[in-house]
Amino acid sequence: MSLLRVAVPNKGSLSQSASDILRESGYRQRSDSKELSLTDAENGVEFFYLRPRDIALYVGEGTLDVGITGRDLLLDSGASAVESLDLGFGRSTFRFAGPAGRYSDLAQLAGTRIATSYVGIVEAFLAERGIEASVTRLDGAVESSIQLGVADVIADVVETGSTLRHAGLETFGEPILQSEAVLITRQGDVPEGFDIFKRRVDGVLTARSFVMMDYDIEERHVTAAVALTPGIEGPTISPLHREGWVAVRAMVPRAGAQRLMDELWSIGARGILTTDIHACRL
Repeated sequence: MSLLRVAVPNKGSLSQSASDILRESGYRQRSDSKELSLTDAENGVEFFYLRPRDIALYVGEGTLDVGITGRDLLLDSGASAVESLDLGFGRSTFRFAGPAGRYSDLAQLAGTRIATSYVGIVEAFLAERGIEASVTRLDGAVESSIQLGVADVIADVVETGSTLRHAGLETFGEPILQSEAVLITRQGDVPEGFDIFKRRVDGVLTARSFVMMDYDIEERHVTAAVALTPGIEGPTISPLHREGWVAVRAMVPRAGAQRLMDELWSIGARGILTTDIHACRL
């Protein structure tokens, strides 16, 4: 069987998190950042470590089967690739920004000069709204382009906004895009072995969102307890050596697990434990 060819970011904010989720999914990952590729024959996968901005192009052209990249980079590339799975890391917001107090509405972009590293995204956004403006590509930090007279407005990824404020800029208008890391494949193509690969990664994402909860409770309170912890297909309930008591085990969302433990305690549950789940198949 041919190996599934997977593109992984070689550096930048997505690189470490991408390797971590692949490692948790049971795949080998490089130990040296200088390695350009790695073959995991046992799991039927070959990894290629590439610039994040190039990954969508390789996948869209069919040179590689699968890739991990940012939604912003995928859309900006114009490649024939599509999202297959949101990965839940590398989240960012893409927005317009200008000198503080000068802009407040997107209509004011008409006739301006906009500097950005994401020309494709910005031009598409403006075209959808019938706004005519000049868009210039600048790689790297674009905040100084206004001070240097190259642009009137910038469009860039905004996290805390501290960098913009330091440059005397502020965001305005609705966000251009909400981005995060995504798993991509070629449009209209499901490569051999991808279903297993995706299922593994999805299993890790699910495991990160849930914990296993165990507790003991009197049988007369089981109905109320199960209403709080229904599990996935249903909780596991086992009799205890103590007469009239049972042990309950169920997967519960990680968010709110502490509150859930309080609620279980209030209805008589005891010995309440939570443990991490490292991988699952649901």
